[in-house]
Amino acid sequence: MSIVEDLFHPVIELPEPVRAKRYRRLVGLDGIKDRLRREASLLADHRLLDTWAKQHHGGDLPALELFRDRPPLFVFAGEVGCGKSALAESFGCEMADTLNLPVYLYRLKLTARGSGLVGEMTTRIADAFAHVLTEGRKACGSKRPNSALVVVVDEADALAQSRAAGQMHHEDRAGVDALLAGVDTLAGEDVPVIVVMCTNREGALDPAVLRRAADIFHFSRPGDAERRAVLSSALDGMKIGERTIAELVSLTGPRGSEPGFTYSDLSQRLVPAAVMAAFPDRPLTADILVRVAKGMSATPEFRPQP
Repeated sequence: MSIVEDLFHPVIELPEPVRAKRYRRLVGLDGIKDRLRREASLLADHRLLDTWAKQHHGGDLPALELFRDRPPLFVFAGEVGCGKSALAESFGCEMADTLNLPVYLYRLKLTARGSGLVGEMTTRIADAFAHVLTEGRKACGSKRPNSALVVVVDEADALAQSRAAGQMHHEDRAGVDALLAGVDTLAGEDVPVIVVMCTNREGALDPAVLRRAADIFHFSRPGDAERRAVLSSALDGMKIGERTIAELVSLTGPRGSEPGFTYSDLSQRLVPAAVMAAFPDRPLTADILVRVAKGMSATPEFRPQP
């Protein structure tokens, strides 16, 4: 097995149909998508800022250097089921369309932690970033990038836990150092590579990781408007009236001490369960949807251990 196969899941060229559909289904995240679209484009191709500066300010600006110096790192933080991983693995589809170039999705395996041998975690993380840097250099064209890379680190707190943790092993501390060094190297090389760290435990991440982030995107459970958007999209074409949608929005909101439904509760549990309740003999009706919603509880809130 090669180093790439050992450290990364199979590399995927974006856009591709599965993730493009997944990106479109992530309704209710329009604000995050808009910020991410602009931030990602600028990190992947700083020349876009040069064009903007010439068009609106007549030339280069000192402020542009601040953008060029930023590490190409995003942190996606928030509760389980709120779209972090799905967006991290799919926003490259729109980025590919926006920049008109292929985007390669690299998903780091948690086996990058190694088996605990002294120096192993450091070496594996360094190897992962060295490979990404090599590919990023290849992607640098003379006038503009010929491709871009998105590197997703899911459950990032497993690799980038705060070094202030009293029980943290020396090997883990060294691994965090290696990860930070890798991100810093990417920033210094100005390559079209973006690293996205996803976590349910933002407070567990090392402060140095958060300080380096070009942006931190916070994901929360959908409010009324977001739940309405998700349900309306998922039930489109099924002749479900607005009154039923409104009732579902209410039923899937907070109930007393219980939280409201997550995005995945709506799209991966509620709607599929209602469809299965109707299949194969009946159409999906308002009564079925309401009954299923009343009998279903939201995913409990994620509470990190102190």
